[in-house]
Amino acid sequence: MQIKDLPYHDPGEPDVRSGGRFLLWLGRNQLGGQVRAMGWGLLHQLGVAGLPLGVGIAVQSVVDRSGKGLALGAGLLVLMGVALALGDTMLHRVAVTNWITAAARVQQLLARRTAELGAALTRRVAAGEVVAVSTGDVEKIGWFVEALSRFAAAVLALVVVCVGLVVYQPALGVVVAVGVPALALAVLPLLPRATARADVQREKAGRATELASDTVAGLRVLRGIGGEELFLGRYREASQEVRKAAVRSARMWALIAAVQVLLPGLLLVAVVWYGAGLARQGTVTVGELVTVYSAVTLLMYPLRHFEEIAMAYSFSKPSAKRAARVLALRRTAPGDGQEAAQSPTGDLYDPVTGLLAPSGVFTAVVCGDPDLAGRLAERLGGHPAGAQDGAEKLASVRLGGVALDELPLIAARSSVLVQDKDPVLLSGTLRELLDVPASGKVSAAEALDAAQCTDVLAALAQASATGDGDPMETRITERGRSLSGGQRQRLALARSLVTDHEVLVLDEPTSAVDSHTEARVAAGVSRLRSGRTTVVLASSPLLLDQAERVVFVHDGTVAAVGDHRELLRTEPRYRAVVTRETDDEAAPDARIHELSARETTVREEIEESA
Repeated sequence: MQIKDLPYHDPGEPDVRSGGRFLLWLGRNQLGGQVRAMGWGLLHQLGVAGLPLGVGIAVQSVVDRSGKGLALGAGLLVLMGVALALGDTMLHRVAVTNWITAAARVQQLLARRTAELGAALTRRVAAGEVVAVSTGDVEKIGWFVEALSRFAAAVLALVVVCVGLVVYQPALGVVVAVGVPALALAVLPLLPRATARADVQREKAGRATELASDTVAGLRVLRGIGGEELFLGRYREASQEVRKAAVRSARMWALIAAVQVLLPGLLLVAVVWYGAGLARQGTVTVGELVTVYSAVTLLMYPLRHFEEIAMAYSFSKPSAKRAARVLALRRTAPGDGQEAAQSPTGDLYDPVTGLLAPSGVFTAVVCGDPDLAGRLAERLGGHPAGAQDGAEKLASVRLGGVALDELPLIAARSSVLVQDKDPVLLSGTLRELLDVPASGKVSAAEALDAAQCTDVLAALAQASATGDGDPMETRITERGRSLSGGQRQRLALARSLVTDHEVLVLDEPTSAVDSHTEARVAAGVSRLRSGRTTVVLASSPLLLDQAERVVFVHDGTVAAVGDHRELLRTEPRYRAVVTRETDDEAAPDARIHELSARETTVREEIEESA
């Protein structure tokens, strides 16, 4: 896989049973790139390791006054220099490709899972953790995948050099062959403590990131209540904890680096001391001593890869574990295909609450519990119910008799669109915001008009940077923070209306607008969605009065069905929710209603008997 071929047509189905298995799965999917990187890395390492041989031959040739030997040594140095340069260049290219393609694969998998889960993602995983996984964790995972092939090349190079030194000069080669494995394994006792400190650092950094993300998201509210300094102080404390943890972790890694320098230095001293004695005895030549000395000196370079792979693994394993935890989340049962399928049509039915939204009807749903309304909206989008909502088998919402959570994701999303109570506006122009997959039957102008976005368009036209005052070309900042809450809400509603889905579920779509605007928005939605199935979860009388059918959900089940005015007369609990009456205020009215209903029943019975 080359960078120019990204993104992947299909990033595959990851093994998310553990962080280690996820890393192994990534490595298997890049086997070709790993082998190429290892080959170029081996060429580079052997080029480095071959330099001492050329230097040794050249030095011995000077001692022996041999021009032929000097030419041979010089030629060998040139050859090793070419191998070193070529191997280093190609290794860097292939290794970076491995890093980027591995990171891209993880990012695609995360994007796929985020799109599949939708609003349910942040209900199952903290927003800060999602941010940490999709940024820093992806980098660390890519680093390990890239470092693995270079480490393998370093190990092979060490084996080749040690075997070569034993063959070239057994007396000194044996010392090196025994000492190098000891050097490579010397840092193992320090790794558990270094890994533990690195884990603490990442945990604290994750909490700080989550705090920062939540603070930025709620900045407008914090300013409204004067809470900026309080949260700023909390973030300072969290940031200082991260700094202290990073320093403690860096000290341990510095100790490991020092060991990696100290021990090879001691081995070098031992080789020189022992080799000098052998040279005085005439057992080894000066050129052989120089060769072994130079080889031991350059062996410090491949030994560095042991420290790097230990650090990369200790940092990437928790990152892979977090990524695997996010990727393990499912909207549907594992193994569901993503193939296109014919989208079902018909009535929308929720067996948990008994809610029925007839096809082509504007249905309003009133819930006394806002949390229940949010879970119901999520379930109507095809997400299975949790334990708090009932048995899993009964939780499957059905559209035209077909269970939504058994459909491929593409078919479910093309059938039902859910807009939650806190929709997100991405940065870009208004034209880009409304450029979403749609049927083409509803224009952007019609959607904006139905959502009553006249004042929003005027504000965007005034802020237009192009000078022509075209609001469609005005950029909207990230999450629409340059707009008021009501303006953001209406633009999100317009975006949902443009799609013209067969079924549209809106959770409190007018909670941030004034009553006059709300009445016009309700009328506009009713007019534009005529003949389409629309479900609105709300408790506003202005919106409920526009609905063709109102369903009252009490204690998790449907308690009454009718139109708004009828339910106000006949259902005290509904009236209490919609009019915000207290129990004391509602009790006399309920008693009066009960007596009136009983009187009406008796009168009807007398008329029938007559």
